[in-house]
Amino acid sequence: MQNRTAYTGGEGAAQDDLDSRLTVELASVVAAARRRAHRDGDRQVDTAHLLHGLLETDPAVRDTFDGGPQVARLLGYLVQRSIGYGLRWHGTVEDSGAVPLVTEGGVPGWSPAAAAALDGALDRAHAGYATRAGCLDLLAALVDDPESRAVEVLRRASVDTALIAARLDGDRPGQD
Repeated sequence: MQNRTAYTGGEGAAQDDLDSRLTVELASVVAAARRRAHRDGDRQVDTAHLLHGLLETDPAVRDTFDGGPQVARLLGYLVQRSIGYGLRWHGTVEDSGAVPLVTEGGVPGWSPAAAAALDGALDRAHAGYATRAGCLDLLAALVDDPESRAVEVLRRASVDTALIAARLDGDRPGQD
């Protein structure tokens, strides 16, 4: 059974455990998402923070989309988050319904949907016999939650999330 409490958002042993289960690139994405959430004054890292980090960090993630203009439109929506688009999210907890809203004992510093996405990335990596989750694993987990903030941003940018999911299913390690 997968450890569902690895995302403490803090330092120490739990953070080291999480980092040991992520590729270097995905650990960089997670760190960037934490910094962005803190800089924006958000209480929790959410799926839009994770999507932003993925797009900025990993060329393979950008290649999953339909070219530079679509990626630029996505990044445009994501950077507007703190100055317009997304302001209604400020100070609220992202609860996409992927997991029940946790009021006690949740994962401090992470929205329930973001924690579920990281769990999904780890599960996808393990299903493909990988020891560490990578950026494409996280992107697949993000598009798998139709009610997340990340998917809301993708839809606003006219991204076909079903097409992205299909492309990512073709990229699963261990599959022909």
